[in-house]
Amino acid sequence: MSHTNTASETYSVVDIENVVRNFAADLRMIAESSNTWSREMVDHYVSDITYFAKNRYLLYLDVTLLSPLSVELKAARYTVNEASGELTASRPGGVMWPRVPSATLRVVVGKNSKWDSEPPDTSKLQISWVASSIDISHSSLHESAERNFVSNSYGLQRKDYGK
Repeated sequence: MSHTNTASETYSVVDIENVVRNFAADLRMIAESSNTWSREMVDHYVSDITYFAKNRYLLYLDVTLLSPLSVELKAARYTVNEASGELTASRPGGVMWPRVPSATLRVVVGKNSKWDSEPPDTSKLQISWVASSIDISHSSLHESAERNFVSNSYGLQRKDYGK
């Protein structure tokens, strides 16, 4: 007796929602531990990022904790992987982010070519996103860890950066 199995790596909107839900949990933990954003502010960002992800506008998300003098203290880069079937899934969370008086969070969205050819419907967004040329190489920080949020073949690969 022989058995043949063919698998194709695909994902659905539900897979995207599952992965973004893990990102949302991470962002909530980052905002709470650093004492930078309210739950409501996090929800606004998550709503927009969910819209970007479902409409396939994202290349990456970059979250950075900045001192009052705009010095990078900690960062996490979440890179979209649409062929993530080989990755091992991780749970959100991990490292606590420091509480620094008057620190701020910055989120940079890496857009793909679809963004330019079919721009997002800004009436569906809660944040006023603006174009930026900010350096997000995190050259003053050291790469410290990696986690993966995966559902079928859609995933976000998180790299952490710290002092």
